[in-house]
Amino acid sequence: KMLGRVLCTVLFMGALPSLVEASQGHISVILVGATGDLANKYLWQGLFQLYMDQVSSGHSFTFHGAALAALEQGQRLMFDILKKLACPPDESPNRCAVLKDQFLKLCQYHQLKTAENYTVLNREIERMLRQEGLKEAGRIFYFSVAPFAYTEIARHINSSCRPPPGAWLRVVLEKPFGHDLKSAQQLAAELTSFFREEEMYRVDHYLGKQAIAHILPFRDQNREFLDPIWNRHHVERVEIVLKETVDAKGRTSFYEQYGVIRDVMQNHLTEALMFLTMELPANVSRAEEVLQCKLQAFQSLRGLEKNSAVLGQYQAYASQVQEELQKAQDYTSTTPTFAGVLIHSDSLRWEGVPFLLTSGKALDERVGYVRVLFKNRAYCTQRETLRDAGHSQCKAKQIIFYIGHGALNTPAVLVSRNLFKPVMPEDSWREAMSQPDLHIFGQALSDYYVYTPVKERDAYSVLISNIYHGRKDFFITSESLLASWGFWTPLLDSISHQSVRLYPGGVENQHLLDFEMVNGELAFTLAEPVELLNPSRLMPSDYRTIQSKFRQSPLVSAWSEDLISQLASDIEKTASRTVAHTGQFHLALSGGSSPVVLFQRLARHHYAFPWKHTHIWLVDERCVPLSDTESNFFSLHNHLLQSVRVPYFNVHPMPVHLNQRLCVEEDRGTELYAKEITALVANASFDLVLLGVGTDGHTASLFPQSENGLKGSQSVVLTESPVKPHQRMSLSLPLINKARQVFILVLGKGKHDITTLLSRVGHEPRKWPVSGVSPSSGQLVWYMDYEALLG
Repeated sequence: KMLGRVLCTVLFMGALPSLVEASQGHISVILVGATGDLANKYLWQGLFQLYMDQVSSGHSFTFHGAALAALEQGQRLMFDILKKLACPPDESPNRCAVLKDQFLKLCQYHQLKTAENYTVLNREIERMLRQEGLKEAGRIFYFSVAPFAYTEIARHINSSCRPPPGAWLRVVLEKPFGHDLKSAQQLAAELTSFFREEEMYRVDHYLGKQAIAHILPFRDQNREFLDPIWNRHHVERVEIVLKETVDAKGRTSFYEQYGVIRDVMQNHLTEALMFLTMELPANVSRAEEVLQCKLQAFQSLRGLEKNSAVLGQYQAYASQVQEELQKAQDYTSTTPTFAGVLIHSDSLRWEGVPFLLTSGKALDERVGYVRVLFKNRAYCTQRETLRDAGHSQCKAKQIIFYIGHGALNTPAVLVSRNLFKPVMPEDSWREAMSQPDLHIFGQALSDYYVYTPVKERDAYSVLISNIYHGRKDFFITSESLLASWGFWTPLLDSISHQSVRLYPGGVENQHLLDFEMVNGELAFTLAEPVELLNPSRLMPSDYRTIQSKFRQSPLVSAWSEDLISQLASDIEKTASRTVAHTGQFHLALSGGSSPVVLFQRLARHHYAFPWKHTHIWLVDERCVPLSDTESNFFSLHNHLLQSVRVPYFNVHPMPVHLNQRLCVEEDRGTELYAKEITALVANASFDLVLLGVGTDGHTASLFPQSENGLKGSQSVVLTESPVKPHQRMSLSLPLINKARQVFILVLGKGKHDITTLLSRVGHEPRKWPVSGVSPSSGQLVWYMDYEALLG
C-alpha cells in the first residue's frame, strides 16, 4: 500500500499531525503533457510546492504524469524532470529531503493515447482508493498540451475518467484559447459540451504574478486614498509594459501564427488593464462580482482602429522563420514582434485617459510593470534641493506595480511619497530597504514607498494553489475570454497585412521604436531608416487616393482606411464652409454598417468640426424603439453623438415610435418629420446627405420595386424592406435630390458586383433606387474603396 507507507513516513516526521483523525479525502492530480517544456520548467515544481504547502491539510494526494509516449520512455523522461525539483530556500534540508522522496513515490506515469488508456487510468485510481480505504475528494486534470488536442482529451475525460458523484472535477487549460473571436467561440462551445464552466480553469499565468495579483487588493485596501484620485481628473496616463531581450528563435512556428498581440496583449496585459479600469466590486474575492465588473469594463472600451497601434519586427526574425520553417529566401513576414497600442475607455471614470500597452522581443531590457502616472498641478518656484525631496509636490506622482526583472529584479509595489503611504498586508508584503544608487523612472528609490513580497513565489505555484482551493477569481472565464477576443479581433483583422517597422534589436534600437500620441492615434516618432526598409514589402498603404468619375459624377477611391479619412475631412470642410456662410449646417446620415467607421473617425479625429452649429438628421430608420440595438439612431448615438458636443436640440431622430406604437400610418410620423424639416431646413435642402448602397441597389430605405419614395410630393415615407425589420421610415428620393451635396459611401468586396452593374446601367430607380440619386442643383460624389471598385 504505497500511499499508506507515504502517510506513515510523513506522520513520523511530524508533518501531518491530524490527517488520520480528520481526512478530507483524496485528490488525484493528472498532468497531461507531463514530459513537455512547460511541465519541465514550471508545472512539476508547482505541483511539488502544492504538496509541500498542503501536506498537513487533511487531503491525501497522488500525482499522475501522462503523455503520448510509451510507458518505459515516458517514465524515464518524467523522472528525469522530477529529480531536479527543489525546495524553497527557507525549507529545512531534512524536511525537504523527506517531502521530495514522498512526492516522488506519489508520482506515476501513464500513457494517455487512446480511449482505453483513460478507462484504465480511471480503474487504477478507483482501485488504489479502495485499497487505501479513502474517499475521493476531487480530480485535477492539467492540460499542458497544444489547444488542438483539448477537445479529444476532454471527450475521453468526460466519457470515462470523471470522478464519482460527490467529488469535484477541475480541468486546467493553458493558453492560447483560440486565435480570434470565432475560433475562441468554437473552442469554448466544444469544451462546454464536456465540462461545466465552474469545472474549467483557464490559466493566464500573469494572474499568478504577485504584483499583478495584488492590483485589486491594493485598490480595495487603499480605497480611502484612491477613491478621490483614481479617475480621469487626476490620472494623466497608464502604461502596461512587458519587454523581453530574447527573440523568437525556436518559437517561430508559434509566433508566425500568433505574433506579439495575441501572445501577450490579448491576455496578460489585457487582464492588468481590466484590474485597473474596472469598478471595484464590493468583495474582490468573489469571482462572480469580479467577473461582472470586468465585463462592464470591457463594454466601456472604445473600439480599436488600425491607427491605434504601431508595429515592429526585429530584423533577424524573417531569416529565423526561413530557417526554422523552411521558407523560401524571398519569404517576408508581417508578423509583429513589437507593438504599442493606445486604448481608451469611455467610462465616466476613465474617459480621455490614454492606456498604453507595449510589448516586444529583442528589446533593451527584460522588465514588466504597470505604471499609473498622475497629473501634477503644482509648480515649485524654488529649486528642489531646498525642500524635502521625498515629499516634494513637484516630483512625479505615480503608483507602479513592478512585475519583475529590470532594475529591481523582484516583484514590487511602489507609491510616490508625495501621494500617500499605502496600506499593505504585513503577512505577505514588507517595506523594502532603500538602495541609494537605484533609480526608477528617473527618480531615486527613496522617493517611493517600496514594498516587496515577504515570500517570492513563482506564478505557477500561486495558480496551482488557487486551483486546489477553487479560487476561480484568478482564472479566465469563457465570458471574459470572448469579451477580450471581441475587443482585439477587429484590430488584428485590420493589421493582418500591414507592413511593420524593422528594428535591429537590443540597445541598437535606440529611439527607433519610440512612439507618440497624435489626435488619438499612435505614430512612430522617428522615420524608419532607409537601410532597414525592404523595397519588396509594399503594402496597400503605399498607394495614393485615386480620383476619377463614376456614373458621370466625381469618384474618390482609396483603400478603406484612407477613404474614410478623406471622406471625414471632406465632410468637415463642407460643414465649416457652410457654417461660415449660413451659420448652420444640416447633415442627414444613413444607417447601416458602412457609416460606423466614418462616425468613429469623426468622433475621434475631427476636433475642429463645428458640431455646435450642426443639425443631425436621419436619412432612414428601422421601425424599432430608438433604444433597440437595431435602430440606426442607436448606432449613430453609440459611435458619434455621445462623443461630440452637438446641442441636444440639434439632433433629430425619426419619429418611428409614437403613442407606444411603431410606424403606424395613423400616427403621422412621416408628416411630423417632414414638417420639422420644412421648419428648420431652408427650402428643405439639406447641406449634405450621406448615403450607402445595398447589394440589391437600394439606398436609404428605398428598395427595388418600392411603391413609396421614388417619386411624388412626399418628403418622408414608410417603406418595406425585404429583410427584418421589414418596416422602415425614409427620406424620399425627391427630397434627397434637393440636397446641396450628396456623398455615397461604398465599402467592401461584397459591393463589387453591384458597383460593376451600376457602372453600366442608366437612370432606373425602380430597379436600382440608387441610380435615381441625381441632385437637381447640387453635387453627387461617390466614395468607393478599392475592394468595392476592383473586387
